Order: sequence, then C-alpha cells, then structure tokens
Amino acid sequence: MAKDYTQLAKDVVAAVGGKENIVSVTNCMTRLRFVLKDDSIPNEDEVKAINGVKGVMNQGGQYQIIIGTNVSNVTPKVREIAGISAENEGAVKIDKVGQGSLWDRFFKVISGCIMPMIGPMIAGGIIKGILTLCTTFGVLSSTSGAYQLWYAAADAVLYFMPVIVGFSAGKVFGCNQYVTATIGAAFLYPNLVTAVGEGVDFFGIPVVAATYSNTLFPVLLASFFASLVEKGAKKIVPEMVQLMLVPVIVLLITVPVSWLAIGPVMNMLSNAISSAVMWLFDVAPVLAGVALGAFWQMVVLLGLHSAMIPIIINNITTLGADPLNAVLGLTVWALAGVSLGYALKMRDPEKRAEGITDMTTCLFGVTEPTIYSIALPQFKCFMAAWVGGGIAGGILAALGGKCYSMAGDGFFRIPAMINPAGIDISFYGFIVTMLIAFAVSGILAYILADPEK
Repeated sequence: MAKDYTQLAKDVVAAVGGKENIVSVTNCMTRLRFVLKDDSIPNEDEVKAINGVKGVMNQGGQYQIIIGTNVSNVTPKVREIAGISAENEGAVKIDKVGQGSLWDRFFKVISGCIMPMIGPMIAGGIIKGILTLCTTFGVLSSTSGAYQLWYAAADAVLYFMPVIVGFSAGKVFGCNQYVTATIGAAFLYPNLVTAVGEGVDFFGIPVVAATYSNTLFPVLLASFFASLVEKGAKKIVPEMVQLMLVPVIVLLITVPVSWLAIGPVMNMLSNAISSAVMWLFDVAPVLAGVALGAFWQMVVLLGLHSAMIPIIINNITTLGADPLNAVLGLTVWALAGVSLGYALKMRDPEKRAEGITDMTTCLFGVTEPTIYSIALPQFKCFMAAWVGGGIAGGILAALGGKCYSMAGDGFFRIPAMINPAGIDISFYGFIVTMLIAFAVSGILAYILADPEK
C-alpha cells in the first residue's frame, strides 16, 4: 500500500507560512524547493522538527526542505494543499524574479527555464551512450532505422532547445509562453536559416549567419526582451483586442531584434564561457580537477549545484563535450565509497543497513542521503570523500576526460562519457577514476568512521 504523505505536506505548508506565502514549489531528487513571498517567516527549528523532514537550506532564492528520495510523492500533496494547480506548477512569477539579490534572481530564472527539461536531456544522454556502444560493437548500424529513430528521440531536446526553453521562459518572465516558444522556433525556421546562410539583410542591416539549434542563452535573453515588449504593448493596446494584437507586436519586434542583436551577442558570450572553462582545464587541469572533485558535494550541500547547469549545457552544445561534468560525476562515487566504508565499520545492524542503502542511492545518482545521514554527522567521512574525489578528479582532468552529453549520476553517468566518434580515454579514464574515488574514499571512511558516534 502506498504511503500517505498528506500530514507531512500539511505540516510543511503550515511551517513555511501557509499557502499565502508560497509562490511556487518544485522538487529535485530529494528536496522540496519553495519560492516564498517572505522566506523569513519559516522557523528553521520548527521545520526540521517535522516528522519526515531531514534538513533545511535557504539558498539561491529558494527555501529547500530535504525530504529524501520519496520527495516526488510528497510534492503533489504539497501543491494540492497549497492550491497550486498543474497549470502553473514550477512557475516563478516575474514579480518574484525581480526581487532579491542578483544571484537569487539568476537562480530563479535558471530553475524555472532550464530545470523542467533536465529529465529529457538526461534521458537523451543515456540513449546516445547506449547507441554509441551498439554501433561500436556492431549491434546496430548508424544508418539503420532503429538507430535513426532512437537517435532522434535522444537528440531532439537539444536540437529544439530554443523552443523548449522559450516556452519555459515565457512562464518565468510572466508573458505569453506560446509567443516565446514561437520566438525560439524562429531561431530554427529552415527557410530563414537557409536565407541567412546565403546572405540576407533587414532593411539594409545585414543578418549575421549563425546556427541556433542546441543553443540556450539567445532564447533566454530574447524571451526576457519579449516580456518587456509585451508589457509595453499592453499599456497602449485596448484590452478588447490585446489577445490578437499584442502577440503581433511582440513577434514583429522581437524576432528581428533577436536575429540582428540578441543572438550574435549571446553566441559570443556562450563561446567566451566555453573558452574560459577550457582555458582553466588547459592551463591547470590537475588543480581544477582536484578542486572540483574534492569540494563539489559542498556545493550540492548548499543547494546551489543547479547554477552550474547552464555552463555544462553550454559547453556540450557549443563544444560537443564538457570537462566539468566529467569530474563532477566522480564525487558521487566518492560518497558511495564513504557509505560502504561506514557500513563495514558499523557494529549496529541499523547503521550498517543505512550505509548500504545510502551507497545504493549514490550509485543511482542521489547523494543527499549520504551527505545528511553519514558525511555531516561524521564529518571525517566527508573529508574522506574530499580526498577520494580530489585524487580521482585530478587524474581524470589530467587525462583530458570529457562528458559528451547530459546524464544522471552514478551508473547513469557512464554512457555520457562515451565519445560519439568512438570510445576513448574519457570512457576508460572515467571507469578507472570512479573506482579510485570509490576505493580511496571507502578505505578512509572505514578508518575514520566512529561506530560509537
């Protein structure tokens, strides 16, 4: 029988200030992520005292309540009690995006625009890895119908990213999301792309030839610009004809501005970000790998890890691969090793079972149970993960390991390390270094864990 989370949801909603204080609520693997009107209302001790709550974080413009891997079952109950309909779930209203620090506003935009498509992106990355294995070992031909259909399923979310992100961005920026999706589609419109490639101008202003499939930043800024145009248009267009005329004005202005200015500028920004990341890994790969491999899970602990997603996506779509995510994937294996080392050291059967369970969740990409039930209570175990992850990260970065698609963590990260051109050092290096992270962290955790604590 499925467990009833109604009481937990009622307690959580009441503790964060009631439904009147809730703007939106989403969830990641283990956390309820609230955007609150006033995040000073909740009493942290009261929230932590709720049966079923494992911890609280107030970071990045979100009030995050750690529930565990059952959070996806709790979220619908919370939405129901808070009166948040499926129509606007996950939405962050424009008046809330405009409040708080610059970092908080950025985080809210990223959460609203990008997080909804992470699931399909991860699925696509795993499918691409499997297809590469199939072609490498002769199971499938890249010209076969099965390969073509599955590859389309895997690649579509990246190719049509401007449309998908445009739709989400319209909701986040408080404007017509079907219009912003249309603006994203205009970036990909085949006849226009062909014409621009051959040379075309807009009333004498040349349109810069560019490819906007697999891009993220151009449509984000274009959608924000569209929201400003829509807001201005509604001030001058009579209400009775706004439904028809406002989208006309928004599209007539935004699409040319996007192709003439926003797209080229944001493409340059994308390339600059990718170049900066690659420069760091070219100049000091071992240092970058050690730092990220050791301390990335501290960023996860603070609930700020989603802010790195745009950089990772940008590197994959701009360069075809990303060294950051390759190293970050090792930190999960380090915590899995910590869980096993802890379990082997414990004499209490319940603690031992908890360690094995936490290791299993790590291997499937969820680290928060290990962080909150082992690494923080026994902080030396967290330090063991830093050492194991840092050593492994430094080695993989020195080898030039790269991640070729968005994917999950743990076992699900392995297919993403396969180069579409053929298995190379990224794959072999990741297999070796993930075992190093697991073994080193596990041995140190076994030595450092305290059975009596």
